[in-house]
Amino acid sequence: MPLLGGIRPPIAVLCVLILALAGLTAKVLGPGKEAVAPKAVLSSQQYFAEDGAIALRASIDERVTDLERTTAALSAGRPVKAERILSDLGRTYQKWTGTTVLDLESGDVLAARGETIPLAWLDEDVLTGEHALTPRMVRLEAGDVRLMTMAVLDWKDRPQQLLIASSSLSVPAINLGPFRSMAVVAENGEVLATAGFEQAEALNSDQERQELAFLRKQMSRLADQAAVRTEQHPVRAKEPGSRGYPGVSGSLVGGEYNGRVATAGYASLSSADPEEKRSPAAGLGLTVVALMPVVQQQVTDQGRELFGLAAAGVLVLLGLLAATVLWATVQRPLLRLFLESRRLARGDLTRPVTVPRWGEAARIGAALERLRGQLGGEPTASASSSGVADQPPGDAPRRRIRVGGRGPLVLTAGLLLVWCVPVGLLLNRTDGSVSVPTTMVNDQRDRTDLITDRLRRALNEAQADLVSTSRLIGAEDGDAAGRVLEDTLAKHSRYQALYVVDADGRVTARAGGDPHAWARGEDLPLVRVSGHGGKEPVVQAGAPVPEGEGSTLVGEIRVEFLNSLLARPGLGEVRVVDSAGRTIAASDGFLAFEKLPHESLTDLVRAAGVRVGAGPVENGLLIREGSGVTVAAAAPFSGGGVTADIGWTVVSRQDAERFQIAPYEREDRSVLAGMLGLAAIIFCLGWVYLVVVRPLRALATGAEKLADGDLKTVLYPRYQDEVGAVVRSLELLRQQAQAHRHNQARRSAEPRPHAGGR
Repeated sequence: MPLLGGIRPPIAVLCVLILALAGLTAKVLGPGKEAVAPKAVLSSQQYFAEDGAIALRASIDERVTDLERTTAALSAGRPVKAERILSDLGRTYQKWTGTTVLDLESGDVLAARGETIPLAWLDEDVLTGEHALTPRMVRLEAGDVRLMTMAVLDWKDRPQQLLIASSSLSVPAINLGPFRSMAVVAENGEVLATAGFEQAEALNSDQERQELAFLRKQMSRLADQAAVRTEQHPVRAKEPGSRGYPGVSGSLVGGEYNGRVATAGYASLSSADPEEKRSPAAGLGLTVVALMPVVQQQVTDQGRELFGLAAAGVLVLLGLLAATVLWATVQRPLLRLFLESRRLARGDLTRPVTVPRWGEAARIGAALERLRGQLGGEPTASASSSGVADQPPGDAPRRRIRVGGRGPLVLTAGLLLVWCVPVGLLLNRTDGSVSVPTTMVNDQRDRTDLITDRLRRALNEAQADLVSTSRLIGAEDGDAAGRVLEDTLAKHSRYQALYVVDADGRVTARAGGDPHAWARGEDLPLVRVSGHGGKEPVVQAGAPVPEGEGSTLVGEIRVEFLNSLLARPGLGEVRVVDSAGRTIAASDGFLAFEKLPHESLTDLVRAAGVRVGAGPVENGLLIREGSGVTVAAAAPFSGGGVTADIGWTVVSRQDAERFQIAPYEREDRSVLAGMLGLAAIIFCLGWVYLVVVRPLRALATGAEKLADGDLKTVLYPRYQDEVGAVVRSLELLRQQAQAHRHNQARRSAEPRPHAGGR
């Protein structure tokens, strides 16, 4: 008999799975590791560093784009003196610390403004080759590091000129909160710029100064570690199957001072999309590190070790009881039938068959006893021996309710469900009283404000692109303007349509999708939303066309582009609403101009729009409704640019159950333990039913037919196990009974002695 067949393997596997689940339960439901900070806080620092890296990358790429856009606009027109170029550039942009125009043919400096830019780093590799004119980091004589951005001015019949702009590698101008600090780190671990440590002059006590010195030291040490980790390839640095930030990111834990632990997140600058062209900033090898001191987590799992052991012990007891039920009601009767049937097949008909008490085994045992009597020449067994009670003559036989082998399976499943259901559905359940770290609420608020700043800058940049494109159009005719619009649309994926509208509202040139009406008015902003009542909001940005006699270049920004700016891990659902609280864009699916899904979010947006001091400020809120806990934040548009007063607000909402904090982790572990127990029940008991119980029911029917005199139906064993062995024995008994009947028929047909006439 094969070792892998029959009733023994599923019962053995069930015992092994129960013991394994008990060990897992003792581990996961017992006390967790003594982490100095919750996983949710560490993940939040990682996400904040990623947001900072995205903001820094966008800022550097924007500088490169602005310089290239300016030189392209100048090169398309008449030659301009170098001093005029730098003067106009300084009035338009205030992001560069120094600018210089250099004649590439002679090497002479034609004009310079701001701080002096050293030129010793300019060589053939910088100006030619695959990486020509890419941004460079250059150290000044004073020791500071500057980012050099370059673009070429090219006029016909004139020598080419190189426009160089230097800027400091400062931390992005984002809201860091009251306790967080951020640093920009080079490839060698050198801290190039920091933000958040400026409060040293305002400190009044030595203890505060010591803590600040401790944080500076931790930033330097953690920056070295982050620089080493970001040297990995982004694909190899991630776990298999993980997605999210395209660069290398993670979290670090530093030292402890006065009950507070230094936690940090780091992220390398990476392209917005790996499939897109690599951004200039991504090739600088920079890393953003966000440092946040948090209160050391207090271990509150005392006594949970016994709790996990108790749950595991109950599972072991119930598992042993379930295995005992299967052994006593299924395995033992089946093995007894196997021995009895083999004995009868070998010809041992002297001893009566030991008939089990119930189920299919009792039916098969009774049939074997009747076959033994038939083969041994005994009179037909009584009705009681076949399992049918004596009944008065003429009465129809009453069918007994047969539970069969399914009864033990139901009983076994019930025993194990007594443990699985309470553990999975009732144990460690959370409610609205779950304690959420204050850091999570603050980070939700600060990251929402960062998304707002990112979206505002993207819209300002889109409008600035239109301003540069409008200069290229000028007084061109419709065909020439159309070609310029086609080239601009091909370069910028943020637009879905570009068109020029004259003073009467007529479209004189277009590219892309169908244009929408552009309303005019001095009080209307250059960036606006229309399309109310349609399937999709229409976000328009406009720029007057120079020498266009009242014409306006209008660009329609794709809503999908805005949605992509909102999608960030660890923020949940993010929406952009207008001043009336209607949805314009969202990280998930939404209906055009729909209201916010919860009244509490509407109140939060209304509160964020209240002007406090210089203007509206961001707000964070912890919402407890019923048994659920939600972290929400709202950040209105503020700052500079044409979108400062547009009236939009970014709203984020995330269920606290997604946070990796102890109560929710314990609840998830309990649900996992219950589901694993349920899977073990389905797998093992389903195995027993398919391999043993169902074939045993069919065998019982065949055995009863055989005992009732059906000797023509051949019994074929389908499995090489105990049931198959009983089937083979019954087939041998059928053949013996058939031979016995033939012998009796032949004897009755032979002539009797002394028979015939007198």
